[in-house]
Amino acid sequence: MIKSIPTTDLRLGMYLHKLGGSWLKHPFIRNSFLLTDAKDIKRIIDSGIKDVWIDDEKGEYIAAATQLDLATEVKLNEQDKAVTVETRPPVQPTPQNKRPLSMDVAVEQARKLCSEAKGQVKLMFEEVRLGKAIDTDARDALVNEIATMVDSNSAAILSVARMKTHDDYTYMHSVAVSALMLSLAKQLNLDENVTKLAGIGGLMHDLGKVFMPIDILTKPGKLTDEEYAIMKKHPAAGAKMLQDGDAEAEVIDIALHHHEKMDGSGYPHGLKQEEISVLARMAAICDVYDAVTSNRPYKNPWDPSISIRNMAGWQGHFDKNIFNAFVKTLGIYPVGSLVRLASQHLAVVTEPGIESLLKPTVRVFFSVKLKVPVLIKTIDLAAPGCKDKIESPEDPAHWKFKNLDSFWQ
Repeated sequence: MIKSIPTTDLRLGMYLHKLGGSWLKHPFIRNSFLLTDAKDIKRIIDSGIKDVWIDDEKGEYIAAATQLDLATEVKLNEQDKAVTVETRPPVQPTPQNKRPLSMDVAVEQARKLCSEAKGQVKLMFEEVRLGKAIDTDARDALVNEIATMVDSNSAAILSVARMKTHDDYTYMHSVAVSALMLSLAKQLNLDENVTKLAGIGGLMHDLGKVFMPIDILTKPGKLTDEEYAIMKKHPAAGAKMLQDGDAEAEVIDIALHHHEKMDGSGYPHGLKQEEISVLARMAAICDVYDAVTSNRPYKNPWDPSISIRNMAGWQGHFDKNIFNAFVKTLGIYPVGSLVRLASQHLAVVTEPGIESLLKPTVRVFFSVKLKVPVLIKTIDLAAPGCKDKIESPEDPAHWKFKNLDSFWQ
């Protein structure tokens, strides 16, 4: 049963169904979760939220004296706002709460989310084109949904969001960069509020493209110098629109500076090194990765692992520390990558490795020696007794394979 209670009545083991107040004002990236950390109760109270909704059916809270015997007791010191935790046997999450979504289930959920998100972003952008302000409630709710999916299975949403057509590129690119920013922020262990702003900034980073000529946006070939000069105006156009709509300073900064480079060769201001904010440096990496791994009017997508390798070699483009964290987020061999195994078979990465970036789960389908398809089988390279390993990434264009994504989708 879902019911409303004062935040002062919160206890460990309760399942939060909904937090009161604006999503941006409360200290969590999600509205719904199981309370297993005493500090989370303090953060909710300190944020000024007076009431919350809990779901008794999903919670593990045991009332009255039994609760005092089993749960960690929390004491709030009103003078210094410190939390004192007296160690007692904690309420353990159920296996259902511990178990992450399987890749198959997560991919299906990610497909549904991306389909809905594409329509919502398209509507937002069309309203901006008509001179209307962004609906911040709709914006925040969408980023919240993306964040929840990232938390459940980041590989699924990041891989599905990479799949896009020429027609829906601008909208799906926004969704993909938002998901990448949220995942990277999580890897960097950024503050909850900063993480939210990273996700919002990722969703809004290319807002200025709605003011660019459609024939330049969809041109199937290389832009002329004049056309490129026009396209370079989109960061400033988006930032102005966001500023006029009273967007957060961090979100405006991401829109304005996601094309800056560490060596100062980027645009619009030629910023370098510490002049570029951390969020803008993150956005620069996420924006480029999704762009090079997506179908574009003027080029075929790069393989995910080859994209990582190529980007690593671009001196002066990216913050090296943040890029290393980005690689950890995706894996050295992201889902969808074509790889050659030591057994001289070709395989597609279907799930990232849990213990090692070098040992994902792959689907074998082709013999390099015989140059013929083989019986498809799935191998967890991290499994005990597995003697095979990845030898190198492979370029799908070299092998002229089509629709490799069908192996993991």
